[in-house]
Amino acid sequence: MLCALTSCAPAPATVEATLTPSATRVLDTAIPTTKPTNFATATVTPFVPKAVIKIVSHSPLSGNQGIFGRDILHGAELAVRQLASPLAKQGYQIVLMPYDDRNNMAIALANTAEIVANPDILCAIGHYTSRITIAASEMYHEAGLALLAPSTTSPVLTDHGYLEINRVIGRNDGQGVAGAQFAKAQGFTNVYIITQKNEYGLKNAEYFRLEADRIGIQVLGMLITDMIEDPTLVLRRMIAANPELVYYAGTAHQAIPFFREARAAGYTGAFLGLDDLNNPQLFNLAGPSLVKGGRMYFTVLTAPSNFYPDAARFIKNFEVHYGTSPLLFAAHSYDAAGMCMKAIEVASKAKGGGIPTRAEVIRAIRALKDYKGITGTYSFNNQGDLTLAKYYVFRVVSVDPAKWNQNSIIASFDVAPRR
Repeated sequence: MLCALTSCAPAPATVEATLTPSATRVLDTAIPTTKPTNFATATVTPFVPKAVIKIVSHSPLSGNQGIFGRDILHGAELAVRQLASPLAKQGYQIVLMPYDDRNNMAIALANTAEIVANPDILCAIGHYTSRITIAASEMYHEAGLALLAPSTTSPVLTDHGYLEINRVIGRNDGQGVAGAQFAKAQGFTNVYIITQKNEYGLKNAEYFRLEADRIGIQVLGMLITDMIEDPTLVLRRMIAANPELVYYAGTAHQAIPFFREARAAGYTGAFLGLDDLNNPQLFNLAGPSLVKGGRMYFTVLTAPSNFYPDAARFIKNFEVHYGTSPLLFAAHSYDAAGMCMKAIEVASKAKGGGIPTRAEVIRAIRALKDYKGITGTYSFNNQGDLTLAKYYVFRVVSVDPAKWNQNSIIASFDVAPRR
């Protein structure tokens, strides 16, 4: 929203007005009623809310990550347009306030200080990157304001178990379990595991190993490495084991060069990695041998909106309102905003229609059971993680960035968080 460091919420504009990046979204939740008159026309009774309830969308709306942050905002906007009528029936108007964190830590924390100081705000959706969401979560926690994260996958976000903090996506350390289940479903009987010496790699490698043992896949070896220049030792050990599948738990910058060297050394088995491999440019640099020499897969934590059966109406409305198709996190943001409003509705009804407190809203969010969203059905555990999160497996058949759409999701798995 091109917002200033300390201010990002200008005066409201009605939904009928043009929604510019600097305008606060006031989405009309009025339920018009008509009165008979002596004429052939009817008049509309103006909707006069008994109170205005504000929720926030906080993401990068400008800068190099703005394209993703604007999608988060747009998903929340559509949710308010389409899902606020139960609160309107209770006499409440819902105002969506957009904040631009520019993917900048200082700006994000300054914005968050302003957000938590506004007593009219009962729920927030955001941010885009894990590092900013984790830092800001401390402020939401201290202020007792609910935060629903549509895109933050780092386990650290919910490790404190703050009641205010919940995520509407899986933890990135659930990929190991999903990967092992996929390997079993594909008929692999043995695997060699390679992992980088960081939390991202180590946790997924260990969870993969444990799940592989549980479901009957033989682990031929497990090697922890920080190789950067010379993969010779790792290659020699892996090729000597002759595995059907290599599971590489690490970043694209280390995994993809290793895959290229393995193919050059004659390995024709399959590779399976983590979501950091979703990097067409690196695949292109590595060359077509990665996919011509054997199968290539990686796990991801979200799918394109058209993958979700219940998102068809959302996609159509998104394209009408914004002139483009939604990216990866718009649908999750729609569900996050929907959960905010459902919790506010439940908390209000519990006190006879009165406006709920922040504390009542946070408890209502955590108590939601089987909330039916467009990306799935959601419940939270006592840490703020989903009780079951969906993970997807992506198969690479072309390393050409211009033909990346030939690659596709081929499987999905529901995984409970491991701690």
